[in-house]
Amino acid sequence: MKQGTRGFAGAGTAGSPAGAAALRVPQQPVAADMGRAAARGEHTHAGPAAPPRPAVQRSSVRGQILDALRTALVAGELRPGEVYSAPVLGERFGVSATPVREAMQQLAQEGAVEVVPNRGFRVVERGARELAELAEVRALIEAPVILRLARTVPAERWAELRPLAEATVRAASSGCRATYAESDRAFHRAVLSLAGNEQLVGVADDLHRRAQWPLVGGPAVRSRADLVADAAEHGALLDALIAGDTDAVRSLVAAHFTPTP
Repeated sequence: MKQGTRGFAGAGTAGSPAGAAALRVPQQPVAADMGRAAARGEHTHAGPAAPPRPAVQRSSVRGQILDALRTALVAGELRPGEVYSAPVLGERFGVSATPVREAMQQLAQEGAVEVVPNRGFRVVERGARELAELAEVRALIEAPVILRLARTVPAERWAELRPLAEATVRAASSGCRATYAESDRAFHRAVLSLAGNEQLVGVADDLHRRAQWPLVGGPAVRSRADLVADAAEHGALLDALIAGDTDAVRSLVAAHFTPTP
């Protein structure tokens, strides 16, 4: 394991809109200018949206940083076992260390990184066993729901999800792991949302995101062939759901949640 703290090449550019240029935040002199005007006895006026603007903008930057870091995790740019410094990453993104640190704290809560006091954040080293455990939990949550929906949701509702399944195929064919990760989760969210349980969708999506992080002791990222095969299963599942073939649905769901070696 390398002991130095570091940034990563191409931060925020792998399939994410959050790049250095997009994340540069203009200074907001509104409050300071109003204070100086009031001190001079001048009349000042601000619209109702002005006071919360800095907080909204900061939250937006933090969210973009978080998206970019998640993209880097999936793409293998943030390597397991490496320690990354918030100030160094901030320089690469063109922002202060604060939103980077806040985004990394969120990733720590999600289990993607761990805090290294006075140094930064280390990307958690994950093995095949953890991936298998995540797949098992996802299957326990999603499979029964999909099978129940297969008996109750009409064919036309399933047909409406076809564009999402086709989007996963295009993303897989492009070879962009980060883009595929997003489209893959979007398809699964759409399927589970038909159950009308937002808590279920949120929990399943969090588990799905964790299952997309790279492993230690294996390929840094899934191959294009793996992505294409995974995406093809979405289309096959929709075909079975539209046809009302519950036996085929059961078989396809079981295969879909089996982790790729």
